[in-house]
Amino acid sequence: MKKLLSLSILLGASISLLAQQTLISNATLHLGNGEIIENGFIGLGSNGEIDYLGVSAPLNAYKEEIDATGKHVYPGFIVPNTTLGLVEISAVRASRDHAETGSFNPNVRSLIAFNCESDIIPTAMDNGVLIGQITPRSGRISGSSSVVNLDCWNWEDAALKTDDGIHVNWPAPSYRTGWWAEPGGIKLNEKYDEQVIELSDYLKNAKAYNASTSNLKDLRYVALGGLFKGSKTLYIHTNSAHAMLDALELKKQLGIEKLVFVGGYESHLILDELKTAQTPIILRRLHELPMHPDDPLHLPYQLPAILNRAGITVALDVAGDMEQIQVRNLPFLAGTAAAYGVSTEDAVKMITLNTAIALGIDDKVGTLQKGKHATLFVSEGNALEPMTNNVIMAFVKGKPVDLNDNKQKQLYKKYQGKYNQ
Repeated sequence: MKKLLSLSILLGASISLLAQQTLISNATLHLGNGEIIENGFIGLGSNGEIDYLGVSAPLNAYKEEIDATGKHVYPGFIVPNTTLGLVEISAVRASRDHAETGSFNPNVRSLIAFNCESDIIPTAMDNGVLIGQITPRSGRISGSSSVVNLDCWNWEDAALKTDDGIHVNWPAPSYRTGWWAEPGGIKLNEKYDEQVIELSDYLKNAKAYNASTSNLKDLRYVALGGLFKGSKTLYIHTNSAHAMLDALELKKQLGIEKLVFVGGYESHLILDELKTAQTPIILRRLHELPMHPDDPLHLPYQLPAILNRAGITVALDVAGDMEQIQVRNLPFLAGTAAAYGVSTEDAVKMITLNTAIALGIDDKVGTLQKGKHATLFVSEGNALEPMTNNVIMAFVKGKPVDLNDNKQKQLYKKYQGKYNQ
């Protein structure tokens, strides 16, 4: 890994100024909000925040300057809705800690199960993914997610936003029979209305409980209290347009302030409703086949552009089969979106600022902006392209990330050395 380090900055007339931490100079700065600064300068302060951003060198003196001529600087990419750090080896049950028994588990907290020492995490950081929303699975109400910095010592140290929201697996109005090798037809879920009523009643009871002055403690209802106070987001997991409309109606009935759809495959069918509701979409993995036989083959790739043109906040997700190891491919999903109608900088936005907005962390991360966390990375080329994404350094809250702490790199170097003997 090549790091270009300059000598100390000449202080000139500003000799009395205190040295700061790190200055990255002469780089192409992808701000994450759709804008670029060519040959820009970005300063990482000793408090872990960005303290300078501009097109000319700052007057402040920095302890270290990194000459990034020809390089690209991006905000740390953010992966939402992931079980990274909860599952190590899918085939080994003892390494899976992502699901709880039962249907209604809003009190389950994924954060305390998060494993900073996962061998998979360094592979994600090596492609610029530095922040993740760690999310539980299973049941009707899976539990509470939290947003973490992936470079960490333990879950307390990792926490960026604790218990940011509650995850609900909305009932499916219909389902497909058969299996992948022999797909069957589509059948209506005859119990759909019953299941929606059950979920609705549960949430209404939780709202009533949290409005009461009872001394009796129900941890499940307590965990849902933030939904009605505006401190937590309700994440509805569904790909059905029918289900999304029903969820928007329930949001109105309960007076829930923040709602985000996760999946959203059929969101292009209800663009006006989603735009009116100002509901962000965390879009299902793009590198999948269409969900319905009559859909255009490229529809999954085109969805980000369709939603973006409609003025809907779109973030990208990698959840699905082998999702932990797929986290490293998040930048390339954005690259696919860029190839199918989204501008390159809007594609960057879909894995930085848009995701930060959906997760409620845009006041801290998501863009290169003075006062925000210095969580960013430097790539030798376009980070959205597999052939040019080469992350040579990364920082989380201003602290350098050890990109060599990666088992895959270690094995690569080991066996590369074998053939040099």
